[in-house]
Amino acid sequence: MRGVIFDGKQVRVVTDLDVREPGPGEVRVAISAAGLCHSDLSVVDGTIPFPVPVVLGHEGAGVVETVGEGVTHVAPGDHVSLSTLANCGTCAECDRGRPTMCRQAIGRPGRPFRHAGQPVHQFAANSAFAERTVVKAVQAVRIPGDIPMPSAALIGCGVLTGVGAVLNRARVDRGDSVLVIGTGGIGLNVLQGARLAGALRIVAVDANPAKEEVARRFGATHFLTSTEGVRDILPTGADHAFECVGRVELIRQAIDALDRHGQAILLGVPPATAEASFRVSSMYLDKSILGCRYGSSRPQRDIALYAELYRQGRLLLDELVTRTYPVEDFEKAAADAGAGRVARGVLTF
Repeated sequence: MRGVIFDGKQVRVVTDLDVREPGPGEVRVAISAAGLCHSDLSVVDGTIPFPVPVVLGHEGAGVVETVGEGVTHVAPGDHVSLSTLANCGTCAECDRGRPTMCRQAIGRPGRPFRHAGQPVHQFAANSAFAERTVVKAVQAVRIPGDIPMPSAALIGCGVLTGVGAVLNRARVDRGDSVLVIGTGGIGLNVLQGARLAGALRIVAVDANPAKEEVARRFGATHFLTSTEGVRDILPTGADHAFECVGRVELIRQAIDALDRHGQAILLGVPPATAEASFRVSSMYLDKSILGCRYGSSRPQRDIALYAELYRQGRLLLDELVTRTYPVEDFEKAAADAGAGRVARGVLTF
């Protein structure tokens, strides 16, 4: 079968990738579509360290092919959106409703694939850039069959991360003010999360002025090409500032833009050793800096919720899919994503 492998030096689309049968508590899914997220590119450029060789991809949707022993919530033929969380469901964090903090889900990549006779790692417990993948059953969330697969694929990462950061982590309230720095795939979902939450003023910042139209479509009430004009719109600062790019200077700008009681939420991924600075004295006005992993999501609940909001016309998915590419055109898709020419490119099988 086809798949996208990174061997530590180059990315290749191969046609002789194999994946094992699902074991107890696992599901094998035939992938229909997979979004190309910057986290995939960050593995390739070294920003996110990961063992190689590895099958990339972590934002996918498809059809259940076979299920392992004990799996009852999905069956062959079901349409599913996949999460990257292979959480155990039984540890203290899972029991508290915080599956993104499950210690069984971080730093333990499996190797369900084989290529050229050698085992190959799975990225983010998912590897959606393959015609078939095997995931833990908890990662497969059944969705209505009328949701287009390219749109459904994006729920499992970009939507969970962006909308979830607003609703689950920041808990934006009605009437709040929101600043969103960066309007790529994650930033657009933060914008529509803020709209869903009832934020009154939603300021989008992106260096590319061509992104204004789509930012406003997703919920921005104002658009700027730098943070310099934020105080003209929000004179006392923002209640919530989301950094969605992963640059330390933008993290500082997000913190500096906060109002009293404000909170900066970090979603962009800078290099693993990056350090950011801020003026300590400014934090004594009850300001906060919040990290956020995967939108602090509960995928089995949240994916189903977002799918229904989409069907009601309240959550935008189709508009996120800037362009689809056959998997063989991965190089072109990666180049477009890296250059910021697409909000979300989607690989199709």
